[in-house]
Amino acid sequence: MPLLEPDPETLRPGTARAPAPDRVTDGSAAGTPEPLRSELTALLGPDKVLWKISDLVRYASDASPYRFLPRVVLVPEDLDDVSTILSYAHGKGREVVFRAAGTSLNGQAQGEDILVDVRRHWTGVEVLDDGARARIRPGTTVLRANATLARYGRLLGPDPASAIACTVGGVVANNASGMTAGTTRNSYRTLASLTFVLPSGTVVDTADPAADEELAHAEPQLCAGLLALKAEIEADEELTARIRAKYAIKNTNGYRLDAFLDGATPVQILRGLMVGSEGTFGFISETVFDTLPLDRRITSALLFFPSLTAAAAAVPRFNEAGAIAVELMDGNTLRASVSVKGVPADWAALPRATAALLVEFRAPDESGQEAFEEAAAEVMRGLDLVVPAASVTNAFTRDAGTIAGYWKARKAFVTAVGGSRPSGTTLITEDFAVPPDRLADACEALLELQSRHGFDAAVAGHAAHGNLHFLLAFDAARLDDVERYDAFMQEFCALVVDRFDGSLKAEHATGRNIAPFLEREWGPRATELMWRTKQVIDPEGVLAPRIVLDRDPRAHLRGLKTIPKVEAVADPCIECGFCEPTCPSEDLTTTPRQRIVLRREMMRQADGSPVEAGLLDAYGYDAVDTCAGDSTCKLACPVGIDTGAMMKGFRHLRHTPREERIAALTAKNFRVVEASARLAVAAGNAIGERGGDRLLESVTRLARRAVRPDLVPEWLPQLPGRAARELPRTARVGASAVYYPACVNRIFAGPEGPPGTSLAEALVAVSERAGKPVWIPEDVAGTCCATIWHSKGYDAGNRIMANRIVEAAWGWTAGGALPLVVDASSCTLGIAEEVVPYLTEDNRALHRELTVVDSLVWAADELLPELTVSRRTGSAVVHPTCSMEHLGDTEQLRVLAEACADEVTVPDDVGCCAFAGDRGMLHKELTDAATAKEAAEVNSRTYDAYLSANRMCEIGMERATGHPYRSALIELERATRPPGR
Repeated sequence: MPLLEPDPETLRPGTARAPAPDRVTDGSAAGTPEPLRSELTALLGPDKVLWKISDLVRYASDASPYRFLPRVVLVPEDLDDVSTILSYAHGKGREVVFRAAGTSLNGQAQGEDILVDVRRHWTGVEVLDDGARARIRPGTTVLRANATLARYGRLLGPDPASAIACTVGGVVANNASGMTAGTTRNSYRTLASLTFVLPSGTVVDTADPAADEELAHAEPQLCAGLLALKAEIEADEELTARIRAKYAIKNTNGYRLDAFLDGATPVQILRGLMVGSEGTFGFISETVFDTLPLDRRITSALLFFPSLTAAAAAVPRFNEAGAIAVELMDGNTLRASVSVKGVPADWAALPRATAALLVEFRAPDESGQEAFEEAAAEVMRGLDLVVPAASVTNAFTRDAGTIAGYWKARKAFVTAVGGSRPSGTTLITEDFAVPPDRLADACEALLELQSRHGFDAAVAGHAAHGNLHFLLAFDAARLDDVERYDAFMQEFCALVVDRFDGSLKAEHATGRNIAPFLEREWGPRATELMWRTKQVIDPEGVLAPRIVLDRDPRAHLRGLKTIPKVEAVADPCIECGFCEPTCPSEDLTTTPRQRIVLRREMMRQADGSPVEAGLLDAYGYDAVDTCAGDSTCKLACPVGIDTGAMMKGFRHLRHTPREERIAALTAKNFRVVEASARLAVAAGNAIGERGGDRLLESVTRLARRAVRPDLVPEWLPQLPGRAARELPRTARVGASAVYYPACVNRIFAGPEGPPGTSLAEALVAVSERAGKPVWIPEDVAGTCCATIWHSKGYDAGNRIMANRIVEAAWGWTAGGALPLVVDASSCTLGIAEEVVPYLTEDNRALHRELTVVDSLVWAADELLPELTVSRRTGSAVVHPTCSMEHLGDTEQLRVLAEACADEVTVPDDVGCCAFAGDRGMLHKELTDAATAKEAAEVNSRTYDAYLSANRMCEIGMERATGHPYRSALIELERATRPPGR
């Protein structure tokens, strides 16, 4: 064990607590039992078998109110692995559940035996027929797929609100639809073909002309069983009519019995049945979608009504006018969405009964847009709208920023409302549909039912399609609250089925909470046909038992999870998973959601339990050390939960008083530290140039093992040499801005090779060239943005440097008279925002007078209009940094790149590189995992320039791709250099 290895006990929850009724029991503390673990390891290899208790716990939760601990988690890489898993399950009598994004709201992504992660190795998009179709692997998010298709003016039909995180495989398996899909643009209607693996291991590609012949040879009983069911259904005219009527509105409850009516052959029937089957019929390994036109002319409005029923009554009129989306939000939803960044604060005081409709029209051209706007205006003349807050306009707009704000509020329904629920309560998300012309009546009945059972629920939904969602919060640890929820569900199901002949699940799929009510909606005849279909396809019941079909009338109450209180920054989390695709450690250790899930399980445990000990032992590396601390999770989370901040807090807890004193000492003496670092870089570079990279790597690895990996950086051959000792000469008189070279650029040189200009020289030159010279203070040495200490949780050192840089900046800028231009995006963020909590009251006042500007913003907004581009490169690929995402200035990087290159590419798989200052040297495996997809995309072709905006990120991307990244400002200097120079 390293000398300075932190004590796991420092992260033990310090609160007095009783063990929760749904805690993981001590018998599971050792993780996956034998011989299950060793048998699967022998079959698949150790890297594909996750067996520690921390692995099992982090996969036990999804976005639903349920929690089931798997016995083992497997991570297959290909179809051979999947077939091996299914063969093993058959031979051993085990059960298998497939899990992709885990955004399921009904427990579909949870299993009690073998859980299979089919996200990590199953991503990719191939555009076909110039965008008319797309071949998409199941672990690809909807957002990622649409990003690629947008270049062709196309998009997928399904558009769930969770598109940022949900995967295409999950969307198909649940027939999730979203705001505009309705019954015509969903997966069932827009899938061209599927490739899937049946429970037996047989692989079927529905696009293969020989698929039926091959299936008949491999699975004769299955084919005969499907054709027999088809004949039985078609012979029953009453049942056939009932099936067609059920799918006239949105419906994902049970199996798609209309597949027997729409498919003529066993393969065609299976193609339909797989949609919405929730992983109970097989594993979808590939999809081919018929895509739809991306109409870019958009007009939208957010219209406010005095009541939910009044808003619902207006929906049919907008449908008739041609609106592609009519979204309903009640007062609870609108008020809760104030927690979402950008939503007007005055919505918090909206009257209780207020409701709103988000109405959108999309057209391919100007004339079509004008026609829709005229139709909308006609509808508006007959509406009784209200203006309950100053920010309300009740007007249609084409402004993209305003429209994006409306949708951000709408899509945050589950997370925003869930985040505002009482601490410690479990969130239930229900989803149903009624005929659209009965929506107003359904709203009124739902409100009355909620009130009668003591629920103050939030309601929203896809009103254009008669599809409503509502959220209930209750305490799953209290039996009386669980019984209250049960009583509500019994009446709710009766209401939807008996009064409205509706769907108990419109787009979230059956799942565990509606499975007991399946027969209530479909009746015994259709329900028994669903059981027989399952028997034909999966006779041994290997796949996902109890998720669609369950004869237990109280199954919806089994496995409800308690939500123990955790650290304040993370307590609002509803475990939705929106944060996961942005997380650099997603494919290495844990995600933000999983870090919170693990912490909650610690809180469920008795103090000192074996399970708690196992979780604590793994948490240091899996959660704390391998968190990049970039806080992109905060950007992805609709309510801004910053798990990165929580991990920095845990790093602080692990520090000894001695370590805190040393960190503070480095801050006090940073001038010496900076000079020493420059010398160390120079020495290391000199040794490396003499073939000593391997020696340096070996020495630093030994030191890391002896001391502590999180304290001693590992030497990387990609590290550049030291920066020039002297900064460019500048004058204070006549300066338009103060230029602050970040310490990283004062320590490390830029990339080798042309154009041969340092970043500091480039920024000084282009500013002078544009007639807006900058001044570099003579005393910048020894100052820093404080991110070094902030990212590591060294509060005392952070406080020292935060106050020092603000005091210095205030003096340099003459009390804020000049802007402070910072040449590293992470340092800009540090000085502009992250230092504030650590400042004295006096220095907070000084900070409010400062204008901190990132150098890219300075160049794009202030310099570029005054510059003449004399030479351009052919192509450039850019890497926007996570700090730029926080600052909102990624567009400026694109603008600068487009000024310098004829072709500019922002990779679809762009994300945080996780180099995170020195974290890429402390845990290079983190950067390797974080950059893998982006690097593969970048290296699929060659570019003339590789551009970014932060030296350490450039080093990380060079390590990942093998290409030298440099600041866009260096490229701008080259592009605007006068001819002949």
